Amino acid sequence: MKALLPILAAAAAIAPPGRQIEVKTKTYEFSYSYPAAAGRIPALKAWLDKDAAKQQADIAASARQGVAAAKDVGGSFNGYDSSTDWQVVTELPGWLSLSGTYGDYTGGAHPNHNPIALLWDKTQNRRVEASDLFTSKAALTAAIRKPFCAALDKQRETVRGQPIDPKSKDPFDACIDPVGEAVIFGSADHVHFTRIGVLIGPYEAGPYSDGDYEVTLPVTPAVLAAVRPEHRAVFSLGR
Repeated sequence: MKALLPILAAAAAIAPPGRQIEVKTKTYEFSYSYPAAAGRIPALKAWLDKDAAKQQADIAASARQGVAAAKDVGGSFNGYDSSTDWQVVTELPGWLSLSGTYGDYTGGAHPNHNPIALLWDKTQNRRVEASDLFTSKAALTAAIRKPFCAALDKQRETVRGQPIDPKSKDPFDACIDPVGEAVIFGSADHVHFTRIGVLIGPYEAGPYSDGDYEVTLPVTPAVLAAVRPEHRAVFSLGR
């Protein structure tokens, strides 16, 4: 890890308090960015900087292994790549909701990417899972599953150009558990969470050719009923 510090220091273009890291070597490229809203929270900034260092260490190690494997079989090595980009979804007085994309290429037919989410509790100064604000993951799933599945199928129809057969046995036609994906919270008034977003990457709800899906749902009475009492005040009905 110590060997990475000079690289990070030399390659990081810092626009306090956000950060943009760009590293290019002979065997891999690495990028990592987060917005000023995240950088203004010292504990969150520390978490993100640690995550960036780990991500770079991981891609550097993978690239070394890839070079060695290519050498062993007398083949060529195509450079690896890793990127993480965080963006603000919404910021409330006590909360910061971020969404992002993690992508990598470590050989194969094409690069891979996945949506990611991060929810920061400013009051407790810690990262929490979106489902932690609810009585259980199952309760959140039950509150949003029906409208989520309907919205997902509508998007699938648009992408694929044909309706989804409700009797289909194709796993890419089936609904998925929304809470198993990247869950984010949005706000219409910057005081309460009024929307729930579900970010879905390739292969989760469709083949790679479908691309990503994003379903946004309003906070409903059913959602409010599933929220833990201590967090009820931060949610409001969507409008």
